[in-house]
Amino acid sequence: MRSRENDRLTITPLTVKDECAVLRFSGELDRASEEFYLDRIGAVVTSGYRHLVLDVTALVFCDSRGLNCLLALRWLLHRREGSLLLACVGRRLAAVLALTGSTEVLPVFTSVSEALRTLPADQRPEWPPVGSVDPGIPLHSPEPLETSWQQDANPHLPLDPMGLDSRGPDTRT
Repeated sequence: MRSRENDRLTITPLTVKDECAVLRFSGELDRASEEFYLDRIGAVVTSGYRHLVLDVTALVFCDSRGLNCLLALRWLLHRREGSLLLACVGRRLAAVLALTGSTEVLPVFTSVSEALRTLPADQRPEWPPVGSVDPGIPLHSPEPLETSWQQDANPHLPLDPMGLDSRGPDTRT
């Protein structure tokens, strides 16, 4: 799965089991790849995957918008009694996570194996995958992002393109 916006982000399913998926992120996670990210990850979550391990070895750039994408996913999975685990985090992403205090909510592991060991044994997919694996994860979310992501106002989602808060009605008075 590759982003349409200058091929900035690639999300590759590596292996799955029941409610757990291991995905590899390559490229850049920022404003330009955000819509692609939300669509693809929305498809994964609406397919029933509650535990996601993201192998970010090849993620070469992640700005504050990309960090918000990760935090939004963590929020959504937490609401579904799941988890988001980051594996193989490089120096740049580790610095962003540390600087923002995000390591408190986004667990970081040195390897996919280490991340998977934190999940219940019956939820862990085989790692490393043996042979060619077709995880069967959909490439596109069948429902609008508002349906899969924005139930109950996700605080990490950005404003919509018109500058209005896309997280729901403004309840401030």
